[in-house]
Amino acid sequence: MKYSASFLIFASLLVLASCSSEPDMQMADEATPESTVEGSYELSKKQFESSGMELGQMEMKTFHEVIKANGIIDVPPEYRASVSSYFSGTVKDIKLITGQEVQKGQLLFTLENPDFVQMQQDFLEAKGQLSYLKSDYDRQKNLAEDSVSSQKKFLKAESDYTVTKVKMESIAKKLALMNIDPNSLTTENIQTTIRVNAPIGGYVTRVGIARGTFLSPSESAVDIVNTEHLHLEVNVFEKDLPKIKVDQTIQFRIQEDRSQEYEAEVYMVNKTVDPVHRTIGIHGHLRDESMASKLSPGMYIESEIYAASVSKPALPEDALVELDGSYYVLVLEGDSDQEYSLVRKAISAGESNDGFVEILNPQDFKENTQFLTKGAFNLITE
Repeated sequence: MKYSASFLIFASLLVLASCSSEPDMQMADEATPESTVEGSYELSKKQFESSGMELGQMEMKTFHEVIKANGIIDVPPEYRASVSSYFSGTVKDIKLITGQEVQKGQLLFTLENPDFVQMQQDFLEAKGQLSYLKSDYDRQKNLAEDSVSSQKKFLKAESDYTVTKVKMESIAKKLALMNIDPNSLTTENIQTTIRVNAPIGGYVTRVGIARGTFLSPSESAVDIVNTEHLHLEVNVFEKDLPKIKVDQTIQFRIQEDRSQEYEAEVYMVNKTVDPVHRTIGIHGHLRDESMASKLSPGMYIESEIYAASVSKPALPEDALVELDGSYYVLVLEGDSDQEYSLVRKAISAGESNDGFVEILNPQDFKENTQFLTKGAFNLITE
C-alpha cells in the first residue's frame, strides 16, 4: 500500500502530540488536588505536606463573656498631694520644674514673713516668763498651805503660770508646723523664713508659684503624684453589674499604643450608681506592677472585663472558611497510603477567642472527626 508524503507527515505529528501531552497531564494531577464532585476533594499526601496543611480535632476551649469598660489610670488619694502652707508668706526660694522627682521630706520652697519672727519672739518671751511664774506659783502654794499668804495671791500666781504655760505650748505647736524646732530655738537662731517640705515622694505634676509670689494658706503651690501604685478606674453600665466579681481579669489598652495589651484584675466594685450616666465604678489593680513604668496617671484606657467563663467545643480560626455568609469546614473522609479524601460541610460558628471559634453544632460531627485545620481556605475558594 502506498501513502502520500502529506499523510505520513500528519501521522507523525499525531504521535508526537500524544507523547508530549501525557507527562503534562501527570504533572497537573500532582500540582492540583482533584475535585471529584462538588464539595469533595482528593489530594496526595505529598501535596498535603508540601502545602503545610494540618489535621486536627474539635477541642474544648474556654470562652469568656466580655464586658466593655472605659476609664483612666489613677493613683489612690494617699499617693497624691497638693502642697500648701499653714502660714502665708512670700516665696523666697524655689527650684522645681514639672516632672521632677522629689523624695519625702525634701525641701520644695521657702517662705518669708516678718510674722515668723514675731511668733518666735512670743515663744521665747513666754518660755522666759514661765520659769519665774513657776517659781512664784510654788512659793505661793506653800505659803497658802501654811496660811502665811492669802488664797487670793496663790490663785493669781496659779492663773499667771497656767496661762503662760498654755501660751508657750500652743506657740510651740505652731512652730512645729513651720518646721522650726521649739526645743532648739534660742535668741541666736531666730529664722526669718520657713521651709515647706514634700509630704510624700513622687513626681511634681504642677508648680503654681514662682519666686516673689505671695502664698496664702488656702492656695495650692505644688502638686505631687506618687506612681508606685497605679490602678484602674473604669465604668460599666449598671445592667452588667451582676456579672462583675472580684478577681476577674481585665485586659486593657492605652490610646497611645493600642497594640500593647496590659492585664489587671477587679479589686473593688463601687456600691453606688452614677445617676446621670447609669454607670458604676470598678477599681482594678495591675497584675504585674513592673508594667506601671509604661503608664501614667490620667491616661485614658479601653478595657474588657472577662466575666463568666464557659468551656465550649471549638476549632482554630483557619479551619473555617466563609462563603456567601455561611461557614464551611473540610472533614477527612478517607485516608489511604497515597492520598487523603476530604469533604466540605457546613458549620455554625459562634464567638471567637484567642484564635479559636466556638462551634454551635458539634452534634453534627462524629467523635474524633478529623478537620483540616490549616489550608482549608485555598481548597474551598479555588
